[in-house]
Amino acid sequence: MAKRKVILTIAPTGGMAHKSQNPQLPTQPGEIADDVIRCWNAGASVVAIHARRPDDGATCNPEVYRDINSRIRAKSDIVINNSTGGGVHGDMVKPLAGDRWEILWEERLKGMDAGAEMCTLDATTLNLSFEGKEILMDTSLTRGRALAAGMKARGIKPEWEVFSPTHILQDTTTLIEEGLDDTPHFINIVMNVHRNFQNAMPYSPRFLQMMVDTLPKNSIFCVSGIGPSQLEANVAALLLGGHARVGLEDNLYYRQGQLASNIELTERIVRIMREMDMEPATPAEAREMMGLPRRGAVRPEFALG
Repeated sequence: MAKRKVILTIAPTGGMAHKSQNPQLPTQPGEIADDVIRCWNAGASVVAIHARRPDDGATCNPEVYRDINSRIRAKSDIVINNSTGGGVHGDMVKPLAGDRWEILWEERLKGMDAGAEMCTLDATTLNLSFEGKEILMDTSLTRGRALAAGMKARGIKPEWEVFSPTHILQDTTTLIEEGLDDTPHFINIVMNVHRNFQNAMPYSPRFLQMMVDTLPKNSIFCVSGIGPSQLEANVAALLLGGHARVGLEDNLYYRQGQLASNIELTERIVRIMREMDMEPATPAEAREMMGLPRRGAVRPEFALG
């Protein structure tokens, strides 16, 4: 019997952590591309990219994304997923009245304009606590619809990013039922960021099962276990028939007190998959599983050179 294939996402950078927290965090285009190629060689199928400025501040500048994407595409066929969430510093935030901040909507939109096959779509409104700041991520249904329609017009497959059952049952399901995503729907369940993201869910096998039970029909899912929950959440996802995601965006440590690298996290989950008689999907297999290229997509830049 053929082994079950697992889509393995590597999230190397994110839009929050700093090199001061882990010197192995890649933030510049060359660093990110080098890490991604190593992880692709180890079995990663998809890369979830966040861009950074030269000073390491978060950005959705499409020129920076294009630089990263072209470096990766020159050496691999990994599926490229650019963020439209951005981050909590750099270009991505502005102050509001009352000592509060907001993630800039107009900057988030730029994440769609660098030619990626996929983009994260956070159809969620969250209040974040980060470095002593309260930061609003305001994604009304209208804004979520604009992101989903923008991706559909560009031939981009959305990766729906959800933090609670309500994010699945409300805006994500509403936009999918409006025809703004083709099946299968790829949904990333983010867990264990509840101490920093208001209304997010802590990780437990029971809570994960509940969220999986609320997914729209014809969905496939992976799990972002944040911090120390990463390994356990990935194993639970595999047991539930889902897919895996690792990387320094979600977790800076290999184990308590030991900082990680992206390749170490990738190699560990691949070892575990194989012990469970599963195999990481190749990028070609992942594309077939996720329905890529999306109907109407024109992606000549993704041919290997």
